[in-house]
Amino acid sequence: MSAITTIETPAAIELNKLLAAQKAAFIQEGPVSMATRIDRIERAISQLLKYQDKLSEALCIDFGHRSIQHSKMMDVGAGVGPLVQAKKHLKQWVRADKRSTMFPLNLMGARSRVEYQPLGTVGIISPWNFPVNLTFSPLAQVLAAGNRAMIKPSEFTPATSELMSEMIAEVYDPCEIVVATGGPEVGEAFSALAFDHLVFTGATSVARHVMRAAAENLVPLTLELGGKSPVVAGFTANLQQTCERIMWGKISNAGQICLAPDYCFVPQEQLEQYVEGFKAAVAKMTPTLLDNPDYTSIINERHFQRLQSYLQDAKEKGATIVELNPANESFEGQPFHKMPPTLILNASDDMLIMQEEIFGPLMPVKTYQQFDETIAYINSKPRPLGLYYFGHDPLEERSIVERTTSGGVTINDVVMHVGQDELPFGGVGPSGMGAYHGFDGFKAFSHNKAIYKQTKLDVGNMIGMAPPFNDKTENTIKQMLKG
Repeated sequence: MSAITTIETPAAIELNKLLAAQKAAFIQEGPVSMATRIDRIERAISQLLKYQDKLSEALCIDFGHRSIQHSKMMDVGAGVGPLVQAKKHLKQWVRADKRSTMFPLNLMGARSRVEYQPLGTVGIISPWNFPVNLTFSPLAQVLAAGNRAMIKPSEFTPATSELMSEMIAEVYDPCEIVVATGGPEVGEAFSALAFDHLVFTGATSVARHVMRAAAENLVPLTLELGGKSPVVAGFTANLQQTCERIMWGKISNAGQICLAPDYCFVPQEQLEQYVEGFKAAVAKMTPTLLDNPDYTSIINERHFQRLQSYLQDAKEKGATIVELNPANESFEGQPFHKMPPTLILNASDDMLIMQEEIFGPLMPVKTYQQFDETIAYINSKPRPLGLYYFGHDPLEERSIVERTTSGGVTINDVVMHVGQDELPFGGVGPSGMGAYHGFDGFKAFSHNKAIYKQTKLDVGNMIGMAPPFNDKTENTIKQMLKG
């Protein structure tokens, strides 16, 4: 059992006690049975189904306003899915993986395999934008792999975090799963715990602190961060469909999605058509915004002001601002923090909106004349979590896939690759480290133990492996160096 770092704050002392109890229980339990894993998964599914309405109501409270249907589908339902998938495929996932054994040992009866062993306790730091989904989605594979879990949800969604804590405590012993609520002090102490693995979903800036704290105990990390996920509308794209799907990604949760399209490229000669297409798409989905129950508020005043500062900075630096406000509503004096979807034309790299992840309903639109311009621009920037191509040109599609690097790619839509449970989900470079979902998540939260079973034959003597070296040794060396 690895040493547990002691940080002398009340939060750290309590968290270390919880971690020590989980690690002791894990060792005492021994091999984690299939029945135990399935039982733990089923309890999570049961709680999400039982509390679906209360969770959706809590999310509405935390956001100021958020659609009940949106929360049930994109947060609660999206949390149930990975748990159901893990339960369905668990027997297949836990099987030992037979591997080839090197010649001539394979002919002598030696065998190699990989067995997947639980790590112990996995920490999960979940964000505020989809707090239910991004807690229970990694938890599905954490439990499938036979681990225990400690969860730190965001302090920005206190009602939801508290409810999740109650849900977990109702059906799990703290030595199985426990939720730690609280602010920055709790978060800092949680990041410094000697977990067997730590999953963090959130901002790149915060991830640096988490990674630094985890390094003190050499805790392996899965980081799901974000960044500026670009969209490229090719010359062959269906303009109406492209506009509708891009704007769905931009107005869903008011753009507060780590995979939301951050900025888009459109052909220069089609700019006006795309602007009109974006207007029509928003009007179709949300003919009104202010009192529309389907349109989400920005999470809090701080993030609302951050987005307003991006707009002000863009205006001052020469951008053209196109507000997509179908009913021409005034957002002054509202009881929440709603913002209309907004296009930023002529966006330049010196603008804050082109430097920071937006995480809101603002969309810079850039133009190009040659398709290669989009590739060059994307490759000049930090690698994003997602990348989106619209069009039906095989050469353009392959260029996007092969000549750029991103966490994942969706073709002719946005965001949707994250919903495919059989695909790994994760970033690359500044947009993340490692991946989870499905079998990839099961492996990420397991120790992939290499096991070699030697033949009964005297291999060392047969191939001259042990001193005194002889002609057999020379023959073995010649075979190894054949190339």
